[in-house]
Amino acid sequence: MLAVSVEFLLGTFRGDPDGTANTGLLSNGEWPPTPARLFAAFVAADGTRQESRVTDGSELLWLEGLPPPIIHAHPHPHHQPLRQRYVVRAETRPAKNTHQEYVGRSGTVNRPGVRVALRDPSVVYRWDVTAPADILLSLRRRAARIGYLGAADSPVRVRVMSGAAAALSPGTAFVPDDAGDVVLGVPQRGDVQVLDRMYDQWRVRGASVTRLQFPALRHDMAYRSPALATGPDAGEVVAWLRLGTAVSGRRVTALTTLFKEAVLSRHQRIHGDPPAILHGHGFSERGYEIARYLALPDIGYRHSRGRIHGLALWLPAGSGGVTRQKARDAAHAIRRLAGNGIDVTVAPRGDGARPVAANPTRWLRSSRRWVTAFPAVHERHHPLDLAEVARWCVHAGLPDPVAFRSARHALVSGAVDLAPVEVNRPGRPGLPYSHVELLFAEPVAGPVVIGAARQRGFGLCVPMDRQEGIR
Repeated sequence: MLAVSVEFLLGTFRGDPDGTANTGLLSNGEWPPTPARLFAAFVAADGTRQESRVTDGSELLWLEGLPPPIIHAHPHPHHQPLRQRYVVRAETRPAKNTHQEYVGRSGTVNRPGVRVALRDPSVVYRWDVTAPADILLSLRRRAARIGYLGAADSPVRVRVMSGAAAALSPGTAFVPDDAGDVVLGVPQRGDVQVLDRMYDQWRVRGASVTRLQFPALRHDMAYRSPALATGPDAGEVVAWLRLGTAVSGRRVTALTTLFKEAVLSRHQRIHGDPPAILHGHGFSERGYEIARYLALPDIGYRHSRGRIHGLALWLPAGSGGVTRQKARDAAHAIRRLAGNGIDVTVAPRGDGARPVAANPTRWLRSSRRWVTAFPAVHERHHPLDLAEVARWCVHAGLPDPVAFRSARHALVSGAVDLAPVEVNRPGRPGLPYSHVELLFAEPVAGPVVIGAARQRGFGLCVPMDRQEGIR
């Protein structure tokens, strides 16, 4: 076994997970520190080519060729978003808003990102390989020269061990797994050459050269965290968003269409071609599930009016950690939705409890009774009975209901009544639609979305066990 132990001397870690720390929108920092970050620290410790002083660089080529390591780290550190601050910026001539104490200088905002406070300051990267003696010696020489990981206020002590020298705590392993819930960057063969090209350009252009300009350095790998539930994968909401201003619930079709177009556009820009699971094209078999673009209305309370305050992007079971992370990146990059009479700002949901409609706990709660906020589109022209509704539930990944009722009008305060033109898409055969109340034998965890148009947000249900606002 080869193991690299990283001890965070201040008990904190701060690193930019994806180049977005300076936006001030991050709520969670990178955790655990990625293998790609550790590899970059080894490269920087003694450089490459003529810059190397204590090694010849062959150990880096050996290290970049290893498979992704197993990472032992505490799964639940505390993530602390840091407040932005203003620092002095040098100016060639006096400008507006200059500091009186610093003639000719103005202030610029600095957003430090997120500090991760560690419950256990030690992180261990483990490979089930045996390192040659000369490689092991060179890695240890480089490790001794690593002073920090991530930002400079995250000092570390790095040690390279072999055999059973590393003490590994049970229940702390992040394991590479295509169906994992955490996405981390890993090194691959050729990264040293890319880093060399990046360094050569930095010597010419200076600080204008950034890692984001070298997408060949980014290799995402899904990891299964110790906290991943052992039960079956039931899909996941990968992004919760909040609208700057509420939108009428009658505009649900236009809003979710804009949302889908924006996610596909941002995915194309950030990660390349979006997968079929996001746009729904290219499937040849039957019975597949694709992404659901959900609009979150104010519903179920006495004064609810059905206005949409938030959005959510749900991906089905089996979509994989890398696909989910890329979709999350795309959704969180949306800043505005404009078109079809809608113009609204969008941002990742913050920590505030309000508005309730945009709060995930409103839609993820477990309940036996669920009622549609937007009408459910029937899957076929068939009498609506318990067997037919049970068929919808099976298709949506839900258990069979024990009872139901349906109506053309809303069944709960704030639920939206829509005209056929607001439900059926132009050029497509029209299907009937109804508001539905479902009763299950056991509590079912949300989000619950049923019917033929659940990918467009129709059939979204709200938990109603408390019976507030029920009609």
